[in-house]
Amino acid sequence: MATVIKKGTPKSEVLESIRKAVQSKPSKEITELAGTLKSKVDPLEYQKKIRNEWK
Repeated sequence: MATVIKKGTPKSEVLESIRKAVQSKPSKEITELAGTLKSKVDPLEYQKKIRNEWK
């Protein structure tokens, strides 16, 4: 999210914009993502395969 503050904007509006931006931060709880990836590929083998492509 981007907030545009133009020159000459009153201080009260700037502070209100900042307050809204801070309140709308997305949650950083990693437990929300736990168990969402279902794959039959072994992650370690995939990582090794991808890293070897650079050689």
